[in-house]
Amino acid sequence: MNADTDYKNNDPANLPGDFTERMKLQLGNDYGSFISSYTLPYTKALRINTQKVLPVDITRMSRIFTGSENPETVDWCTSGYYYGNHEPGKSVLHDLGAYYIQEASAMLPVTLLDINDSGQKVLDLCAAPGGKTTQIADLMNGRGLLVANEVIPSRAAILSENIERMGVTNALVINEEPAALSARFGGYFDRILVDAPCSGEGMFRKHPEASQQWSLDNVKMCANRQDMILDRAADMLNDGGRIVYSTCTFSPEEDEGSIERFLLHHPDFAVEKMHRIYPHTHRGEGHFAAVLTKIMGSESLNNSSDSSAKTKSKDSSRLPKIPRERLTLLNDFLESTLSSGCKYRQQVTDDPGLLLAFGESIYLAPEIMPDISGLKVLRAGLKLGSFKKMRFEPDHALSHALLFEDALCAVDLDADSEEAKKYITGLTLSCDASVKGWCLVCVEHLGLGWGKASSGVIKNHYPRGLRR
Repeated sequence: MNADTDYKNNDPANLPGDFTERMKLQLGNDYGSFISSYTLPYTKALRINTQKVLPVDITRMSRIFTGSENPETVDWCTSGYYYGNHEPGKSVLHDLGAYYIQEASAMLPVTLLDINDSGQKVLDLCAAPGGKTTQIADLMNGRGLLVANEVIPSRAAILSENIERMGVTNALVINEEPAALSARFGGYFDRILVDAPCSGEGMFRKHPEASQQWSLDNVKMCANRQDMILDRAADMLNDGGRIVYSTCTFSPEEDEGSIERFLLHHPDFAVEKMHRIYPHTHRGEGHFAAVLTKIMGSESLNNSSDSSAKTKSKDSSRLPKIPRERLTLLNDFLESTLSSGCKYRQQVTDDPGLLLAFGESIYLAPEIMPDISGLKVLRAGLKLGSFKKMRFEPDHALSHALLFEDALCAVDLDADSEEAKKYITGLTLSCDASVKGWCLVCVEHLGLGWGKASSGVIKNHYPRGLRR
């Protein structure tokens, strides 16, 4: 179905009868405007990655990303922009993580979390595919710890790929049930996002087929699951912390009802605010978000102070040491490939204790590193690369965390150039015959991938699975 014309096939008469009857009661006089919105195109938006795009370039780059000379911003997200018939997903700038294509109303919950770069510990409990996770990471500015969890393995893999694409360096990507995390991280996090699995009513305009999977029984099932997830989130929040609960549905049973049931069982929490976005009242598809705060000085009914203290004590522990010969190989690569001002080179030099080995792969762990033993971890910070026999080979993730000036050898391509198109298909690039060794391939001075230069040719190291 063509994204620009599919709304023409989204006849409001095709919506489930039980859904429309409930919305009539829920909206009253506003129901006519609500149902008429289904005859209009759905909203399209993207969010600029400000970890890559500098403030001085925002205006120029937003025009490029949206294909508009006067791009409109999303009211509740300063880095969010609407676009029309432009196709930003086809640009190499999307491949390198300069922006994330994200529905506008989905940008609201993270703005309510009160995220900063002071070194917070943040959990995104239901994180895939990664839109909200990478929005959190943008605000954290590489500081603190971001734990992104997804219970479904295939979706956790997509989450990990998006975190890599956006150049996130301080995230642990985990594939666990909420109960397993709450047993490990009692009272640990400063901020928790619960973007709960829901009946998806807010996506009916964008994905008309979703309405055919909707039922009242599914709404009830989702509400029960949401209660369980919120209970586990409460276990993991520290004193004075904040939970933002969100859904992309209009169902009161899953929205205000979930909050009411939660507060009945958690008197140590207070609801600070609640927001609703409807497609007829805001320029977005639909979202609900509520801010829950844990009252200072309260004691959780579901959490023991002993388990909380045990988890927190892990932050100061050092990770297992990397063998000296491997550390030498890594340092040789860093010194020959990255500039002395590159922060990742400096971090490894200043604190090699932050290096974490997974088999032949090596990661630069987040500055706050909890005990992850026994957990299913897909990503543990920034993957620097892998050891292959007696050499070190940089990982694609490292290239996405770098800028042109971070590399001693780098080439910068225009986003619309034939060279950029050739590179992401796996073809070689030309270079000066004097250039040798690892070379960072950039677009708009943003790292896209690696190449290895020799005899005037840059051999392509762009991952085969990402080529197109």
